[in-house]
Amino acid sequence: MNIIKHLHTDLAPLAIGPYSQAVIVNDCLHTSGQIPLDPITGEIVGGGIEEQTLQVMRNLSAILKEAGSSFEKVFKTTCFLADMDDFAKFNEIYAEYFVSKPARSCVAVRTLPKNVKCEVELIAII
Repeated sequence: MNIIKHLHTDLAPLAIGPYSQAVIVNDCLHTSGQIPLDPITGEIVGGGIEEQTLQVMRNLSAILKEAGSSFEKVFKTTCFLADMDDFAKFNEIYAEYFVSKPARSCVAVRTLPKNVKCEVELIAII
């Protein structure tokens, strides 16, 4: 029987809607999309795509750690960019964290929550 466990950590931003930061099903962690919110202030990290991507990675790192997982155990990501002109800069930072090169989709979207520049969700083994 599959049991869904809801995961929460204070080291990542609270969900800004009716959803969980992440859920665990069997041995897999499924995160909600993480945007560049500072978990302490609740504010969007300013600046360009580099600063926002770094904050997204910090948020994902906190969730992975809380679940007992790591970036090395991620096998699928979905990335959303507000502007594909940011693709190269986003990839530079992304590559520093996802060294295991998980499967990935990366799409440009018209608008992201709070008008941020990027959002990333992932699936990892625990």
